[in-house]
Amino acid sequence: DTVFSNHRAHSHYIAKGGDISRMLAELYGKADGCSKGRGGSMHLIDLSANFIGATPIVGGTIPLAAGSALASKFQNKNNVSVAFFGDSAVEEGVFSETVNFSSLHKLNVLFVCENNLYSVLTHLKDRQPQREIFKIAQGHDILAFQADGNDVLKVYEGVKKALDHIKSGKGPALIECMTYRWLVQCGPNDDIDLGYRTEEELIDWKKKDPIKRLKEKLVKEKIAGNDLLEKIELEVLDKVDNAVKFAKSSPFPEKSSLSKHVYAE
Repeated sequence: DTVFSNHRAHSHYIAKGGDISRMLAELYGKADGCSKGRGGSMHLIDLSANFIGATPIVGGTIPLAAGSALASKFQNKNNVSVAFFGDSAVEEGVFSETVNFSSLHKLNVLFVCENNLYSVLTHLKDRQPQREIFKIAQGHDILAFQADGNDVLKVYEGVKKALDHIKSGKGPALIECMTYRWLVQCGPNDDIDLGYRTEEELIDWKKKDPIKRLKEKLVKEKIAGNDLLEKIELEVLDKVDNAVKFAKSSPFPEKSSLSKHVYAE
């Protein structure tokens, strides 16, 4: 299966099996990066993980995922192409065009809309009519439904349902995952002082932290104890620390390689 992402691509890349050390090296613009230092944070590509590409252009990779699915159809393959995008991407004409084309040709595409309610500083209600996004896709006669994007297991169940539908030859599917952005639109800082959303709203959504909810469920149902979960967290932190060291020690691309890996007429 192939994955196409947006400007928040890091988690998608890791989930697809990407190498975290090579990802961080790419963020540093280093030669050992997954895109050899050419892509940076928002243009990750790693063909070894079938992570075909990410772009900050809103809606930019939606048609690329459909193109990948069309190529697979010509090659008689049954793999799925997944397109991740935010709620504002459905306001781009290419979204409806792609869903329509994919429905018409029954392409193996899974559209995943991560609806965090805001496009930079503007709430969904100020940008779109009062209707759920998944209903737009239903209008193109494809399987489309909403899921709690802050519940790991609900997302898993939804994706399984969608993939079973797609791989049985019934055409594409769309999942609208309801979630929320805690921090500023771009960067690691808080932005509650900007006044476009309330502190109460932010606090309510933080209570729905998907990692915390999963942890509590694992402990409550005695699937895993706190000791094991703490051990996992420490292992992950150690892995991240080692990845940062790898990225910092990796060399920058040689100046002589400037024209390589770049297409030119």
